[in-house]
Amino acid sequence: MSDAIPQRLWLEWAKQIQAISQAGLAYSKDMYDLERFEMLRELSVDILSRYTEVETEKVRSLFANDTGYATPKVDVRGVVFHDDRILLVRERIDGAWALPGGWADIGLSPKEVAVKEVKEEAGLTVVPVRLLAVLDKKFHEHPPEAYHIYKMFILCEIAGGQAEAGMETLEVGFFGRNELPPLSIERNTSKQIDRLFDLRQDSEVWLD
Repeated sequence: MSDAIPQRLWLEWAKQIQAISQAGLAYSKDMYDLERFEMLRELSVDILSRYTEVETEKVRSLFANDTGYATPKVDVRGVVFHDDRILLVRERIDGAWALPGGWADIGLSPKEVAVKEVKEEAGLTVVPVRLLAVLDKKFHEHPPEAYHIYKMFILCEIAGGQAEAGMETLEVGFFGRNELPPLSIERNTSKQIDRLFDLRQDSEVWLD
């Protein structure tokens, strides 16, 4: 058996250390405890920058702006089908393809976020139908992340508009199950999209 500690374990430990230190900094009153929690946060920053592609200063600035009890971030994706093909957008940030979506917005419900993101990234007006899946990103084949992230996939139906790229996207297209373009695996994987083709046919919700 190898003695090497898997990268994913280091990342999970670093995220847990970060969460503990953030809560400690938010609720502790003792100056010495605050100093120790700050040291823990710096340790988590060092580990995360080593095991992800995010620079140390960027990790530190992200964490420094986050206060209070640490909770997972939420990524919402709109799932739109037309003629047995799924809607994908080509992301400007990496040139690869993804379901339209992004971070959940304060003040908006998940279904409102899905509607907004599809409109902004693909030009289509959609109506949310039902929740298809809620996934924990750590259980799927995504690149390492500094944050703990839940992903929500919401089935939507086209109500109007015209398919066209937005400010954050380069192209818009519909793709069959076996003709997917190069995917932005930070945002979605081929296994996830393949499962979405199945989930739209029944009332099951994928929880993982």
